[in-house]
Amino acid sequence: MPDFHSAALSVIHNAGMAPGAGPELHRHPYEEVFLILEGEATFTLGDETRVARAGDFLIAPPGVPHAFKNTGSGPLRTVDVHASPTFDTEYL
Repeated sequence: MPDFHSAALSVIHNAGMAPGAGPELHRHPYEEVFLILEGEATFTLGDETRVARAGDFLIAPPGVPHAFKNTGSGPLRTVDVHASPTFDTEYL
């Protein structure tokens, strides 16, 4: 899972999460944007649950607990953009 950092952003390219895989509930003090490249994921964003598929994007506002799981039958590929040059994650 390569990641890249700039002066303002951190980017994670999830190259192929297996069905059932995904990060546990957590939050960041900054915004995170998710772009689904392939597959299907079920996201928890605060009190909301949403299913996202290839071509969809979602935004987790600063401080909002969020998580996602690959709920499809094949690999999940995403690009996750953190609005921070470093990762600051609090797992809940």
